[in-house]
Amino acid sequence: MDRVLQIAREHWEQMRAQAIAGAPLEVCGLLAGLNEKSQAVFPIRNEEGSSTRYRMDPKEQLQAFLAIERAGWEIMAIFHSHPAGPPRPSKTDLAGSAYPGVVHLIWVIEDGEWNCLAFSLDNGIVQSLEMKVD
Repeated sequence: MDRVLQIAREHWEQMRAQAIAGAPLEVCGLLAGLNEKSQAVFPIRNEEGSSTRYRMDPKEQLQAFLAIERAGWEIMAIFHSHPAGPPRPSKTDLAGSAYPGVVHLIWVIEDGEWNCLAFSLDNGIVQSLEMKVD
């Protein structure tokens, strides 16, 4: 069965606003959910302060993990932006993918507008995933 992520409009807009505000640097964070439905967004500081790579601040990441666990949710997705492209996972993204089964959301600019693409990066294999925003 194909996965279809269901992202609440407010969560979509929260991640999009973070990508816009952080440009030209990459931003990052976690999307928490349950049964493929988003429940909360956890923006996390990009420790790299880079336009081409990200590394989540470890303390903020741990705080997010603990909050997600306390709420009974799961890590639905890791999100970050590619302000200058590419509209797909980079080699750095593939090399740093450490959470099998967790979706990667990448915010990119397409035709002058910020958009989000979803990918599975399991075992170095990139697969596009479907999202529904409501």
